[in-house]
Amino acid sequence: MPKAPDSSPASSRRRGATREELRLQESQDRTAHWKRWGPYLAERQWGTVREDYSPHGTVWEYVPHDHARSRAYRWGEDGIAGITDNHGRLCLALALWNGRDPILKERLFGLNGNEGNHGEDVKEYYFYLDSTPTHSYMKYLYKYPQAEFPYAALVTESRRRDRRAPEFELIDTGVFAADRYFDVVVEYAKVAPDDILVRITATNRGPEAADLHVLPTLWYRNTWSWDTGGPERPALRAGAAAGGYAVIEGDHASLGARWLYCEGAPQRLFTENDTNVVRLYGRPNAGPYVKDSINAFVVEGRKDAVNPDGVGTKAAAYYRQTLAPGQGAVTRLRLSNTPIPGDPFGKEFDVVFGQRAQEADLFYATVIPKKLSDDARNVMRQAFAGLLWSKQFYHYDVRRWLEGDPAGPPPPPERLQGRNHEWRHLYNEDVVSMPDKWEYPWYAAWDLAFHTIPLALVDPDFAKAQLVLFLREWYMHPNGQIPAYEWSLGDVNPPVHAWAALRVYRIERRLRGRGDREFLGKVFHKLLLNFTWWVNRKDAEGRNVFQGGFLGLDNIGVFDRSAPLPTGDRLEQSDGTSWMGMYCLNMLAIALELAKQDPAYADVASKFFEHFVYIAHAVDSPGTGINLWDEADGFYYDVLHGNGTAYPVKVRSMVGLIPLFAVETLEPDVVDKLPGFKRRMQWFIDNHPEFRGHVEMATRPGVGVRRLLAIVGREQLPRVLRLMLDETEFLSPHGIRGVSRYHQDHPYSLRLDGIEHRVDYEPAESSSALFGGNSNWRGPVWFPVNYLLIESLQKFHYFYGDAFKIPFPTGSATTLNLWQVAAELSRRLTRIFLRDADGRRPVYGGTETFQRDPLWRDLVLFYEYFHGDDGAGIGASHQTGWTGLVAKLLQQSGER
Repeated sequence: MPKAPDSSPASSRRRGATREELRLQESQDRTAHWKRWGPYLAERQWGTVREDYSPHGTVWEYVPHDHARSRAYRWGEDGIAGITDNHGRLCLALALWNGRDPILKERLFGLNGNEGNHGEDVKEYYFYLDSTPTHSYMKYLYKYPQAEFPYAALVTESRRRDRRAPEFELIDTGVFAADRYFDVVVEYAKVAPDDILVRITATNRGPEAADLHVLPTLWYRNTWSWDTGGPERPALRAGAAAGGYAVIEGDHASLGARWLYCEGAPQRLFTENDTNVVRLYGRPNAGPYVKDSINAFVVEGRKDAVNPDGVGTKAAAYYRQTLAPGQGAVTRLRLSNTPIPGDPFGKEFDVVFGQRAQEADLFYATVIPKKLSDDARNVMRQAFAGLLWSKQFYHYDVRRWLEGDPAGPPPPPERLQGRNHEWRHLYNEDVVSMPDKWEYPWYAAWDLAFHTIPLALVDPDFAKAQLVLFLREWYMHPNGQIPAYEWSLGDVNPPVHAWAALRVYRIERRLRGRGDREFLGKVFHKLLLNFTWWVNRKDAEGRNVFQGGFLGLDNIGVFDRSAPLPTGDRLEQSDGTSWMGMYCLNMLAIALELAKQDPAYADVASKFFEHFVYIAHAVDSPGTGINLWDEADGFYYDVLHGNGTAYPVKVRSMVGLIPLFAVETLEPDVVDKLPGFKRRMQWFIDNHPEFRGHVEMATRPGVGVRRLLAIVGREQLPRVLRLMLDETEFLSPHGIRGVSRYHQDHPYSLRLDGIEHRVDYEPAESSSALFGGNSNWRGPVWFPVNYLLIESLQKFHYFYGDAFKIPFPTGSATTLNLWQVAAELSRRLTRIFLRDADGRRPVYGGTETFQRDPLWRDLVLFYEYFHGDDGAGIGASHQTGWTGLVAKLLQQSGER
C-alpha cells in the first residue's frame, strides 16, 4: 500500500512540525490537495430554501422526509457520516437497516416547525468524535435502535404537546431500553489526498442477537437533469471482482475515474439518482431505476428494483450481519482515484489507520493545553471535531433558482418578487462552515464569524479563507451588504466580520509568530464597502443611531424588530447602535495595525476614530431626544420614536449589555508612531469639547498616554455590571442570560394600537412562535454574546487595571477586578459541558442515560443555547458552530 509522502517543500521549512501541520502546509501551498475530500455532506438537504419550489416559500414542508428518499435534490446531497469532494460531485455515506424499519436509514430524521412543539428538531443520536483539519482522520458515531424507528410516534406526540411541555426526544420513546441498539462507528483515514480508507464498526449493545444490514452507498450528485443537452451523465459500474473484495468503478467528466473497493463479497446494488416521479407525482418514470430503488430492493424485497446490468449513478455494497450480544463487526472500504495493485485491504490498511489516529493525537497535543483535565480535553477535542465535521459543500445560484432550470418547469411566478430576488448576483459553490448540517444546512454570516475563532486554533488558513469568501463579489452584494443566510439573504446580521478578522489575525500571529497582513488588508478594503452600506441604510436620520432590525437576536424584542412596527413608528436600537460602535473600533484597530507598515492607513483610522466618538455621544445625548441610556435604571434600552415622542422600551435584555462590546484601548507605542493620526485625534478632541467624555486618558510613567474608547464610560460601567452580575437578574450559574430573570415576576408589557406586546423571562424554549419554534433569546444563555462580554471585560481591565473592582456576584462582600470577573464567566460557561463533583454534565440536565451510562456519558453535544437556570442544552443539538467557542475558552483557561 502506498504511503503518503513525508517530504515536501513544507517539511523542509518546518522540521519538528507534526505530520498534520505539514499536510496543512502542503494544502496551503497547493502541493497536495489534502482537503479535496471531507465531511462536506449535509446531514439532511430538505428544509432548505434552495430545494423549495413552492409558490409561497413553505420551505420546511416542500421536501418532507417521506419524499427525501425518492426525490433527486437540485442543489446538494445528504447522508449519514458521509464524505464528498469539494464540489459535491461524488458522495459516499452510510445506509442501515435493522430489518424492522419501514425505510432504509439513509438520512437523519427530524421534525419541521409545524410538527414539533418547539420547532425544528433532529430526532437522532449522532456524535462527531474526531477530525483533523485536513480530514486525514475522522470518526463519527451513530446510535441505531434495533426496534422499529418510531417515526410516527415522534410526530404524533410532538404535535400533541404544547409549548409549555419539553421536546419529545428519541430517547423518550423507549427504543434504547435495555441497550437494544447498535453503536455504528464510521472512521476515515487518508493514505493520500485521493486515497481514502473507510472502516465501519457496528456493535450490538443489546442483550440478544440482532440483525443489521450495512449498505455503504456511493452516488453522484444529480447534475444532469436540469439542463437540456447536458452535462454528461456520470456512471458507476460493477468492476471485476477479485478474491476477498468487490469493486465499484466510477467515471465523471470533471472528477475523473474512481474505484470503491469493498472488502468481502457484498452484493452490489445499482440504480439511478433520479426522482421517482411515479411515487411522488403519479407520472411515468423515464427509466425503471430511480433514487429509492435500493430501498425497494432491501426493505420491500423487490428484486427487480435494481439494475441487473450493474450500472447506474447510485450504488451500494450490501452487507448482512447477525451480531451476538456485545459483538462487533467491521466493514472495510477504500475509495481511490487509481486502481490499487495487490490487496487493497492488506496489513497496511490498519497500519495507516493507526498512524492517522496517532497523528491526530500528536496534532491536538500541540493545540489542547496539557494543564486541562482529561474531561476538559475530551470536551475540547469533540468541540473541534464538531466544527470540522460541520463543513459543507454549499451550492446556490440565485439567478438560476429564481428563473428555473431549462429542463424543468418554470418556477411559480411569485418567486421572481419573493425571497432573495434582490440577490441575483449571488453564486455560491464552496465548502463553507455551517452552524449545523441538520437544522441549518445553510450558512449564517454572523454565526460563521464566531466559527472562525476556534477554527483559527487548528487551521488559521481555513478560518481566513472563510472570512474572505463572504467578501467576494459573488457573495457580497454590489451595495456592500454581506449575505445573512439562505432563509433571507437581505436580513441584517450583527457586523462582526471585522472583529473576527482581527481576532483570527492575532490568533495566527501568536501561533505562527507572524500575522498575515495581506489577509488583513484584503478584508479591510472590502469591509469599507460594508461599513458604508450600514451607514447609508441603517442610520435613518443620519444621527449615528442605528436600527438594523432583529440583528440575530430573534425574539428578544417586544415585537419583531425586522418587520414594520405596529404603529409605523421607528425603533432606535441600543444593540444596533452599539454593534456599529464596535464595528468602528474594530476597523480603527485594523487600520492602526496596517498603518504600522503603511502610514496611508492612518488617515482612514482617523475617520473611524471620529465616527466612533459621534456614535458614543449619540447613545447618551439627552439634548437630542435619543438617549438610549436610562439614568434612573442605569441601563441601556431601545427607544421607540413616533408622533414627536420618544419612549424607552424597558426590557432588561442583552440589548442593553451589547454597548459593553464597543471598547478599545489606544496604546502610546502605536499612537506615538503615527504623528499624523495623533495630531488629528487631538485636534478633534480639542475642538469638540462635548465629545471629551468618550475618550478617557491615563498617563502611565515611562509608558505615556493611554486612551480608552468606550460607549460605556467609567461612571456607567459599574451600574451596568451591577445588573449584569446580579444572580436575580442576568447572572446564571452558567453564564449571562439573554433576558433578565427580573422579568419572571415582572413581565414587560407594551400596548400599541390596542394590542398587547409582552416579554417574559423564559429560560428554555420559547412559548411564542415568533422567529420559529426553537430559537429563544428571552432568558437562555448563548455563547457568542457571552464570549464578547468576556473579551470586553478583559479590555476594560487592560485599561483600568486591578484597582477597578466590583462585587461579584452583585451584593456579595467579595470584590473582583474585571479580569477575574471575565475568568469566572468563562468558568461558568465551560462548566456547562464538564462533569461536576457528582459526575453530571449540566448540558444533559435530567437525561439520566447521558449522565450515567458509560456508553453515553462521555459523548458531548454542543447545543444552540442553554437553559438560563440549570444550563441544560436547548435548541439545535449540533450547533457546534458558535458554541464551539467553548474550545477557545478552555484553551485560554488551560494557558493561564
